[in-house]
Amino acid sequence: MKTVFVTVGTTSFDELIEKITSASAIKALKDRGYERLVLQVGRGSFLPDSQTCPHVILEVFRFKDSIAKDMTQADLVISHAGAGSCLEALGAGKALLVVVNDKLMDNHQLELARQLHMDSHLLYCTCSTLTETLRSMDLSVLQPFLPGQPKKFADFMDKALGLQ
Repeated sequence: MKTVFVTVGTTSFDELIEKITSASAIKALKDRGYERLVLQVGRGSFLPDSQTCPHVILEVFRFKDSIAKDMTQADLVISHAGAGSCLEALGAGKALLVVVNDKLMDNHQLELARQLHMDSHLLYCTCSTLTETLRSMDLSVLQPFLPGQPKKFADFMDKALGLQ
């Protein structure tokens, strides 16, 4: 069963959870063959239930000791642009769609997502473009992010955050 795992990390990102459970986003996922949606909602106040998404199998949780199993079981990971969540998904070799929270001030998430996208490791969008991105995305263009390169990643982060 094709599965999408959505994570917001330790934060709250209700707008992402609301958009991914909207009828139009669910239809876009269903049109691509996804049947199961697993949501890690963090500290968010919006908690969808099976009535919110009647056309997919829905699982919702706030936190777990580890989301590694959820990542491993997913065919697609949709994540906020936190570095830890991005690295975990990329390290698991998963197709990754990052949703940048454009309401954040000093948004370093955008720089991180943009650079990883330019290197063909992920796709990114905002909440306002999520449904269209789900409809049009081509996951075949994504290249693996090779693990075991901490120096390369540190240099990349310095560059993305303007420290270099």
